[in-house]
Amino acid sequence: MGKNRLEAFSDGVIAIIITIMVLEMKVPHGDGLAALGPLIPVFISYVLSFTFVAIYWNNHHHLLHTVHQVNGPMLWANMHLLFWLSLTPFVTGWMGENHFRPLPVALYGVVLLMSGIAYTILVRVIVKHHGTESTLAKAIGSDFKGKVSLVAYACAIPLAFVNEWISMGLYVAVAALWFVPDRRIESALKA
Repeated sequence: MGKNRLEAFSDGVIAIIITIMVLEMKVPHGDGLAALGPLIPVFISYVLSFTFVAIYWNNHHHLLHTVHQVNGPMLWANMHLLFWLSLTPFVTGWMGENHFRPLPVALYGVVLLMSGIAYTILVRVIVKHHGTESTLAKAIGSDFKGKVSLVAYACAIPLAFVNEWISMGLYVAVAALWFVPDRRIESALKA
């Protein structure tokens, strides 16, 4: 099976996720700047989540450039990733509406962690199908960035109950780490 349907479906789901997140931001009642104040936490959580979803889309796009043939396990691994990403609007809205309280911040981290695990599984399934000498296997290597990200998410979840801003800082740090699409794949494809 070719990869076009997998790409198109994934792109559509990610577009819907972003649309749902922006629709969750309600228009304030009032025309002054003071009416925007209560929306600041909602907007901050939206920007962070938009960034994460965009990072996943960019890296997913690069990842699928290495795929020559799609099999059943890849389809299910991709659906697993999309499942966790589809929970992003819920945790984004809950975290923003509750002004970054510990439990919503921790649950946000759970969704980030599970999305990261799902992406890692997808990568491993693709490598298994295409072989350890494939372009993706060579590009990913030991996947240091991926492992660091998962550890940061895992640490941020319990830290939300100590100080939610430490957790938020870890989430922002991981986003900064991945902001530029994974150049390892780009470099491997050029080679």
